[in-house]
Amino acid sequence: MGTRVVVVGGDAAGGSAASQARKRQPGLDVVVFERGRATSYSACGIPYWISGAVESEAALIARTPEQHRAAGIDVRMRTEVVGIDLDRRVVHWHDLEGGGTGIEPFDELVYATGSVPMRPPVPGIDATGVYGVQVLDDGVALRAELDSGRVRRVVVVGGGYIGLEIAEACRVRGLAVTVVDRSATPVGTFDGDVGEFISEAVRAEGIELVLSDPVAAIDVGADGRARAVLTQGGRELPADLVVLGLGVRPAVRLAQEAGIPLGVSGGVAVDTRMRTAVEGVWAAGDCVESLHRLSGQRVVVALGTHANKQGRVAGINIGGGYATFPGVIGTAITKICDVEAARTGLSTAEAEAAGYSFVTAWVDSTTKAGYFPGAEPIRVKMIAERRSGRLLGAQIVGREGSAKRIDALAICIWNEMGVDEILSLDLSYAPPFAPVWDPVLIAARKAFEAVEADVREL
Repeated sequence: MGTRVVVVGGDAAGGSAASQARKRQPGLDVVVFERGRATSYSACGIPYWISGAVESEAALIARTPEQHRAAGIDVRMRTEVVGIDLDRRVVHWHDLEGGGTGIEPFDELVYATGSVPMRPPVPGIDATGVYGVQVLDDGVALRAELDSGRVRRVVVVGGGYIGLEIAEACRVRGLAVTVVDRSATPVGTFDGDVGEFISEAVRAEGIELVLSDPVAAIDVGADGRARAVLTQGGRELPADLVVLGLGVRPAVRLAQEAGIPLGVSGGVAVDTRMRTAVEGVWAAGDCVESLHRLSGQRVVVALGTHANKQGRVAGINIGGGYATFPGVIGTAITKICDVEAARTGLSTAEAEAAGYSFVTAWVDSTTKAGYFPGAEPIRVKMIAERRSGRLLGAQIVGREGSAKRIDALAICIWNEMGVDEILSLDLSYAPPFAPVWDPVLIAARKAFEAVEADVREL
């Protein structure tokens, strides 16, 4: 028998690791354990399937168990790994449908358990009718509830990316929706001025926003089902269904119990090759911590882009190649109702926490030439380091055609460019796509002027 690789988790990171390892060394014996009903699917697409924008659940699945098996990977569906014995080099598994149990030996182990929804310790949080949305099975359960005809009022707890996307999906279905969040503006990774634009868009869609008012409890009826959300400010928000959109935390319980070290962020600690401190044990995806290239801190960033890349890196190294994961800079994008929003690098709060001294600049412009039909408003904000002018962060909010400009700025941050270099970039121009001075260039010019003015004052 050749080298045996056991992968715990069959979604983005686990599926990528298994595929790469097997591709590079066809003789590897690769076993993937997946507790859910699907492999290699788009969790980010769940809100759009719930809204009906994506027609079928199957459309979210990039590679089925059968396709993995055709590539020589032994996929065990609906089978949960319940323990890892590092001394004996085995995992203990439980068949969730058949009820059987067993052990599986490994030479190399990939820990790719993903993340779990945050559940605040408030009364009623575990009641019937309270849903988290993290894996595809969660989406299936939520969609079934919404399709039942029993739901008229939905309260979403948490105004982050997933919370607002689910809120929009429910509103599209004709439901009354309220979003409650402890912050003054939704999507707390954006600065407040950008968050205000998002708030306006959400309210314009007919979604009620209750901000700066944390949840105190979930009121539960005699039937054991959630019937209202109670806030610390004394509000009572009636609900037929409650969705938790508070973000996620890394699923590290198995790692902790096995003795696989965690990092300061709470995720599994790995090096740039995705190796843990335990020989022959790798980790990738939402359960691991990554290096933030700007702050230098270890962070957990739950995004499918990173999970796929990290899984690929782990698989290449297991298969005998060499690859590294160089870190993250916090690039993210979303569409909330008819507003697009994106960010990269550090927000002002994050830059301050990281010890940077900085200036900010922003510009309001249009996505196309102002005279061109379909031109939409856009705001670009930049955060630049004092004196050096290095771009530390950028945020974009606007209508259709706005947010993907963030990719150009992510490349600038990745390559440590200054705003003086950015304002001279040779960006494309034609009236259907941009003004003659693209909003990115205007924002860079204003940021450069702010840097120069700051230097003159010193």
